[in-house]
Amino acid sequence: MKVIVIGASGTIGKAISEELEKNHEIIRAGRNGLDVVVDITSVDSIKRMYEKIGKVDAVVSATGSAHFGSIAELTPELNEIGINSKLKGQINLVLLGMDYINDGGSFTLTTGIIMDDPILQGASAAMANGGIKAFVKCAAIEMPRGIRINSVSPNVLQESLDKYGEFFPGFNAVPASRVALAFRKSIDGAQTGQNYEVY
Repeated sequence: MKVIVIGASGTIGKAISEELEKNHEIIRAGRNGLDVVVDITSVDSIKRMYEKIGKVDAVVSATGSAHFGSIAELTPELNEIGINSKLKGQINLVLLGMDYINDGGSFTLTTGIIMDDPILQGASAAMANGGIKAFVKCAAIEMPRGIRINSVSPNVLQESLDKYGEFFPGFNAVPASRVALAFRKSIDGAQTGQNYEVY
């Protein structure tokens, strides 16, 4: 299958690409170039990506930014980071990609553990994650042409503990390679409307 991995230069994106390239043709997309440049906060950028790549069998999103900070200091502007990137950006990958997905293809988006297991300073990110989960669950029942849609909810990564570990005290970090297996399950399997938890 022909699969776009968006956010392919990130820790999870690299692991997904390595897992999927064993059996699929991978197109790596992201802000840093790779095979295709895309900024998911820009509708025009997403459109250009799909126009350049053409028809695909699966779209994977392993990207999306959000602000981490105390609720007392959270402003509407800071909250917009997660809304525009992790929430709207990923949803727009689906809405704008519908005509480029082959029959029976799939979308797999990324959520995260903190929507179900809250952490300090994580309210804005959790909001975006929860919105994606709800969108996936509802969209799955009316996707056309046998197209499936799922999301993956990873725990904090072992590879990212140096950077994010202080936000996740007592959490059982998981390797990116195990998170990548959930994306493979979504793409190569038959389920839809699922949020695969990797805890």
